[in-house]
Amino acid sequence: MSLSLVQSRALLGMQAHPVCVEVHLANGLPSFTLVGLAETEVKEARERVRSAIQNTGLEFPGNKRITVNLAPADLPKDSGRFDLPIALGILAASGQLDTRKLNGYEFAGELSLGGELRPIRGALAMSLALPGPDAGAAKPRLVLPEGSAEEAALVPGTEVYRATHLLDVVRQFLPGDTLPETVAGWERLQPSAAHKEAAYPDLSDVKGQAAAKRALEIAAAGGHSVLMVGAPGSGKSMLAQRFAGLLPAMSTEEALQSAAIASLGGRFSLDRWAQRPTCSPHHTASAVALVGGGSPPKPGEISLAHHGVLFLDELPEFPRAALEALREPLESGTITISRAAQRAEFPARFQLIAAMNPCPCGYLGSSLRACRCSPDQVSRYQGKLSGPLLDRIDIHVEVGALAADELINTPPGESTAAIRQRVVAARERAMTRQGSSNHALQGKAIDTQCQLDEAAAKFLNTAAARLGWSGRSIHRCLKVARTVADLAGAQSVQLTHVAEAVQYRRALKAH
Repeated sequence: MSLSLVQSRALLGMQAHPVCVEVHLANGLPSFTLVGLAETEVKEARERVRSAIQNTGLEFPGNKRITVNLAPADLPKDSGRFDLPIALGILAASGQLDTRKLNGYEFAGELSLGGELRPIRGALAMSLALPGPDAGAAKPRLVLPEGSAEEAALVPGTEVYRATHLLDVVRQFLPGDTLPETVAGWERLQPSAAHKEAAYPDLSDVKGQAAAKRALEIAAAGGHSVLMVGAPGSGKSMLAQRFAGLLPAMSTEEALQSAAIASLGGRFSLDRWAQRPTCSPHHTASAVALVGGGSPPKPGEISLAHHGVLFLDELPEFPRAALEALREPLESGTITISRAAQRAEFPARFQLIAAMNPCPCGYLGSSLRACRCSPDQVSRYQGKLSGPLLDRIDIHVEVGALAADELINTPPGESTAAIRQRVVAARERAMTRQGSSNHALQGKAIDTQCQLDEAAAKFLNTAAARLGWSGRSIHRCLKVARTVADLAGAQSVQLTHVAEAVQYRRALKAH
């Protein structure tokens, strides 16, 4: 038979769309044509596939006119993931493989010139995209290279085979009724039921800073974003790097979503399975690096931090365009990348932890060193952060520098595990009451779940008027107060809870 069909998948954003690799062999001048909106790295598969087939001792039909079509034709295809299905299609079309045996399988993998299979990105997204049992048809079996198959096998109910060489795959689909040959390079993977508990740095390593630790506890309990302002060396980065450990353990669905995005970005590691990510881009990162982009679109730092933490150190030093790009994802939890020919949507439900100095020299208001900045310099420095962005950050907290004797003699603080217990209990109260974290409350739900008594309402109105708060700031303060009440185990939001929440809406001002 001179026509064969092999199934695979192409990535477009978080979606892994089915692709049919059609291979036709015909008489005529020898040629190898690849069509179907393929990027440059896909077109280069012609040379990789030719060399891999020849170097493994198989017959490459070099005297035929070879046409490979990647259908559908209007779906962009990138990377070397189509090397393996193209090679299998050529071998099946030339009669070296049984085309019928290929039915029910999906293949992806990059080939070396010697025939070894190399990992691909997005294997977990491929596995998640397979139709479930409710679709009616049987779920396809995946054949992937070593390093990618382990990712795909994390999805429950997926049949995944790991192969290390082109010949390992070929031996399973030879013509005839003989049973496939058992080889060391071909193995069906069983997902591991037990995973070790995620390990995070402990918050007890940070000496002092009780106010900042309390702010992070509230942020973890309610899903709020935090801005820490303090002098250099006061511990802002240490606090931020330990924040992920305060969050509740990831559910299987959250872990799969986070791992799928990490796989798309080429950052997935089995050692970090079910561990909340902490992404810390450098302050020279562009808006595209944060948001994502490219052709086809790839996730940026805010998507790679999905269900985790995005830590932006030296916040005012980031480009203005990059900071303003954070405004919509902070509200919606998703990021949509629209280009002339493509549109991709990535999840971006992260917790923002930002850190900055109060002035260019960093010592404004410090009791240890005198600030040498003029009021105009301080104003320009703090003015790099727009009002709308600051408005969307729920908690603003000062992190004071410790004196030398305090740093040396202060005993270790409360452990991450102890704080996490309170955080989990507060989150469970919120989920039982409203089905979401307090940060996610919108519209009427804020009025319903954050009802104030007369004294608390009067205090909030006075504070909002004096501080010139916007409607968003008032709502953010109400949601933080609701979280403080949950941590205290209170049914209603009281004056003490509102008073503490108001302290965390301090606007940046020159002292």
